[in-house]
Amino acid sequence: MSKKLVLIMRFYETEGPGYLADFFSQNTIQYRLIKVDKMEEIPKSVSQYSGLVLMGGPMSVNDHLPWIKEVIKLIQEAIQSNIPVLGHCLGGQLISKALGAVVKKNTLREIGWFPVQILKNNLEQIQASKKWFGDLSESQVFHWHGETFELPKNAIHLLSNNNCYYQGYSYLDKHIAFQCHIEMIPSMVEEWIKCGVEEIKREKNKEAIQMPKVILENLPNKCDQLNQLANHVYKQWIKGLRLN
Repeated sequence: MSKKLVLIMRFYETEGPGYLADFFSQNTIQYRLIKVDKMEEIPKSVSQYSGLVLMGGPMSVNDHLPWIKEVIKLIQEAIQSNIPVLGHCLGGQLISKALGAVVKKNTLREIGWFPVQILKNNLEQIQASKKWFGDLSESQVFHWHGETFELPKNAIHLLSNNNCYYQGYSYLDKHIAFQCHIEMIPSMVEEWIKCGVEEIKREKNKEAIQMPKVILENLPNKCDQLNQLANHVYKQWIKGLRLN
C-alpha cells in the first residue's frame, strides 16, 4: 500500500515550507506542494492526504480572494476528519477563520526576531505546552505580520508576547496554529529582507520592527535555535498522521 502524502499549501512564492521540507525529508515523509500563488488547482478534498499544512503570505484572510473559501473548506474537512492541520502565520489565521474566530489588525506590526512566552498558567496549558514545546518556557522566533487571530472556541492558548497576545494555540490535541514563523531558514530570511526592506522603512511605528541589519545578525545561529523548536513541534505533529 502506498503512503499517503501530506498536503502543503503555499500562498506566496517566497513563503515555502523552509525547514519543514528538510524535516519531512529527514523523516521520510512525502508531501505534495500546491503553489496557490501559481494558480495551481486546489484539491476538492483532503481525504486522500495524511495531513494539511498551510504556509504564510502577505495577504489577509479577510481579502476577497477566490481561493480563501476553498482553503477554509479543506481545513474544516480536515479537522472534522481528524486529519492533522498545521498553520504558519497566514496559515494560522486561515485555521482560525475556519474555526469561526476573528482575524483582525494587530495593535502593532511585528517584524524581526522577538521572544514568545510558552504559557503554563493552568493544568491544560501545562500539559499541552509540555507536549508541543518540551521544557521550554520562552523561545526566540521570527515574525512578519500586521494582523492577528483571536482564540477559537475550545483552543488552548500556548504562545504569547508583548507585541501580539495570541502567537499560537493547539486545537483538539493534534492541530496547531502559529502567528509567528517557526519554519524559517537563513535563505528565506535573507529573501524576505531583500523583498521587504522598503516595507520596513515605511513603517512609522518602529516599536516592534527590527532593522534589516539586526534581523540578519548571527542569522545561522538564530535559525539553528528556531529549527530546534520547530523540530520538537513537527515531531509531535506527525504523530497524528495516518500515512497508510
